[in-house]
Amino acid sequence: MNKFKNYFSILGLGLSSFIFSQGTSAGTLPQVADQQLLVKDITAEKALLSPKEQIEFNINKMFTDPVLRNANWGFVVYDTKTGKIVTSYNENAPLVPASTTKLLTTETAFALLGTKYRWNTQLEYSGSIDAEGVLTGNLYIVGSGDPSLGGNRGGASSYGQIVNQYLDAIRDKGIKKITGDIIIQTAIFKENKTDLPQNIVWLEQANYFLPVGTTKDINPRNEKLIVSQSNNPFNQVKKYFYVSPYSNKMVFADQFDGAWVTTKVAEPPAFLANKLREGLVRSKISIAGKVTPKIVDREPEPREILTTYKSPTLAEIVNYTNQRSDNGYAEAILKSNGFMKLGDQTTESGRIVVTDHLKDINFDTVGLNYMDGSGLSKAHTVTPISQVKFLTALMKAPYYKEYMESLPIAGQTGTLKHMFLVNSNGQIFAKTGTLNGVKCLAGYIKTRSNRTLAFSLLINRFSGSVAQVKDRMEQLLDPTLDL
Repeated sequence: MNKFKNYFSILGLGLSSFIFSQGTSAGTLPQVADQQLLVKDITAEKALLSPKEQIEFNINKMFTDPVLRNANWGFVVYDTKTGKIVTSYNENAPLVPASTTKLLTTETAFALLGTKYRWNTQLEYSGSIDAEGVLTGNLYIVGSGDPSLGGNRGGASSYGQIVNQYLDAIRDKGIKKITGDIIIQTAIFKENKTDLPQNIVWLEQANYFLPVGTTKDINPRNEKLIVSQSNNPFNQVKKYFYVSPYSNKMVFADQFDGAWVTTKVAEPPAFLANKLREGLVRSKISIAGKVTPKIVDREPEPREILTTYKSPTLAEIVNYTNQRSDNGYAEAILKSNGFMKLGDQTTESGRIVVTDHLKDINFDTVGLNYMDGSGLSKAHTVTPISQVKFLTALMKAPYYKEYMESLPIAGQTGTLKHMFLVNSNGQIFAKTGTLNGVKCLAGYIKTRSNRTLAFSLLINRFSGSVAQVKDRMEQLLDPTLDL
C-alpha cells in the first residue's frame, strides 16, 4: 500500500497558507468566499502533483467521500513490463469481483478449446427411408452445449435459420413423412438438476440473468422476467407476465414494469426441437411422434447425420460474452470447460477445471473463491493484485489478441461505451462488473507515453448510486493516462 505523504503535505501547505494569509484564528471557520479561495488554492497546489501523486491524492479523497468512505475496496496499477506495482491501495484484499470473473472463465476456454473452437448441433436420423420418402425411424437433435444456440447474437443464427437449415437437409434426403419422434440427445449433460451458486442474483440493474441450475422450487415472483407489451403472446391490454425460466410456473401482474428483456430460452435444444416439429408440419412433412429428451441412451440405435449447425467461433462468442457481459454465455462456457477436461458438462466440473487451470498458470490463488462462470455469486472473491498479475501474464499467450479484442473500450464499445467519454476515451480496455453494492473494473490502460499497464479496481459495499461510483472511478483512473 502506498503512502500519501506528498498529498498530505501539499494539502496542509495549501490550507495553512490560506489560513495564515487571511489572518483567521484557530477557532474561526472561513466564510463561503474564503472557502472558494481555499478550493482554488488547493487546486493550484494539486496541479503541481505528478500523475502518480494525483492518483494518490484521489485515493485519499475517497476515504472521506460519502459514497465510498464506508466501502470495502481495493485498487492497483501494475507495470506489465517491469512486473512492479505503480500505485495501489488494499491490493491484497479478497473482494467480490462481479462480472470481472468472466476474465478467468473466458481465458480458460481459450487455453483449453482454442480461439477457433465451434460447438456442433447435429440433426441425425435412425431407421430407413423407403421409395415413398417415409422415414421409419426417428430424428435426433444432438447438442453439445452451444451457449449461442438460436440466440441470433454474436454471429449466431436464429432458431428460424437453424430450422430452415434442418428442413433443407430433410428435403434433400427425400424425407416426406416421419413415423417416429424428434429425440433430443444431450448425453454430455449428466444432470437434470444442479444446485445454484451461493447468494445468486436473479434481477440486477434492470437485467434478468439466467444462471445455470434449476429454478423449479423458486417462486417466480422473486425472479421477474419483464416482457414488453408488444412481445406479450397473450395480447392482453392490462396484464403482463413473469415467468420462471426452468419451470412452467407463471404469474400475472396488473402493472407493466419495463420495456425490454435480457435473457435466453432456458432449454435451447428443446426449443429448437419444438420449432423443428412446427416447421415440419408447416412444410407438410408429417411426423407421427413427439419431441422427447433422451439424456442417457444405453443402447443407441444406428444413426446417420443429415446436417450439422456450427456455432460461431469461440473467439466470437467470448467477444460477445465480455463486451455485453452475457451471463448465460459465461455459464455455458464454464460447463464446456468442465466437459473438455473431465468429460462432465456440469457447473462443479467447470469450477474444478478453471481453478486447476489457474493454478497451472501460477495464478495467485490467495483470496480466490471461484463460485461460478459469470460472477453472479457474491460468495465469489478475488484480490486486485491477482487480477493484474493474471492480465500481465496473459499478454504472452497466443490468444492475447483475441482476448484483448473482447474487452470493452472506454467510451466506445460494450459495457464501457458510456464511461470515460473525455480524458480516457479509447485508452482503457476493461471488463466491467456490477451487482447491488458492487462495482468493478479490471483490464489494461494504454498510456499517452505508449506504456501498457494492467489495473484492477474492485469496490464493494458502496453507498449512493452506481453512477456516482462510476464518476469516482473515472476520477481515479484518468491520471493513469499520464503515467
